[in-house]
Amino acid sequence: MKRTFTIQLPTDGNGLVGRQCTKNDCSRYFKIKPGTGLSKPTQAYCPYCGHTDDPSDFVTDEQKEYMLSVVGNQVMAEAAQQLKKHEFSIPATGAFGIGFSLKISHTPEPIRYVVEREIETPLTCDRCTLDYAIYGVFAFCPDCGSHNSLQILRKNIEVISKLVRLGQDADADVAEQLIAAVSAFDGFGREVCRVAGPRSKDPAKASSISFQNIEGARHRVQDLFSVDIASTLTPGEWTHVALCFKKRHVIAHKLGVIDEQYVRTANDPNAVVGRKVPLTKAEVDELTRSLERIGEHLMQQLGL
Repeated sequence: MKRTFTIQLPTDGNGLVGRQCTKNDCSRYFKIKPGTGLSKPTQAYCPYCGHTDDPSDFVTDEQKEYMLSVVGNQVMAEAAQQLKKHEFSIPATGAFGIGFSLKISHTPEPIRYVVEREIETPLTCDRCTLDYAIYGVFAFCPDCGSHNSLQILRKNIEVISKLVRLGQDADADVAEQLIAAVSAFDGFGREVCRVAGPRSKDPAKASSISFQNIEGARHRVQDLFSVDIASTLTPGEWTHVALCFKKRHVIAHKLGVIDEQYVRTANDPNAVVGRKVPLTKAEVDELTRSLERIGEHLMQQLGL
């Protein structure tokens, strides 16, 4: 007779339960919070590789051991209870009689409890509101499958914009936010091109695009995906973005001191060789707004 068991998996201190990708060459661990996200998802997604499978199949190895130990104890306890009906005791008779008896006992095996692992990044999907946690930063939502790269970019830009507005006018503070803005967009762009790589002319080249040189990235994205990341901006806005990226390079690699290469390529009317590259809060603030628009446009054009 077929039996069905219902087992409540334990959660961590934040109410999240572990999950594991069912794809053998991934098998990576993540966590979700039951009761958030889609009410009855028909398929689940690995946040790392995007592999899809039945939601009930994303159990971890530790959870399998836990469930087997719970079911094993329950089955053995029920079997022992049934066998107790057949207990008997036949006393010995006569001087040399031999008695017989049958006693049934069951000692439960120790339950193999699950201890969920600590994970670096808690996230909430901005589409289906699933609470989940991953290693790293970028991920597919385990419930709806949407990629969070634009969500992460927006969060980073929001933080940078606040720091720009509230921060000091000191050169070091403004330069720090410029570097952070370029770094955030570089991470976003790399991840988006990696995920969309299979749709490009050359997935290997797509996954290696760097966005720290924004003009070079524009040409490579246009060549591999037939998408112009600058088309959402006016020519003047794009010129400003390109200039800010060149300033970031001088700040990060030349201690902010202008060299002849910057003068030749940046088209900066205020550039003087040997002086510090000029940079204002207003420039960085305008840059972050443009980068968010570029990010939204890129995601839309790549169908992510």
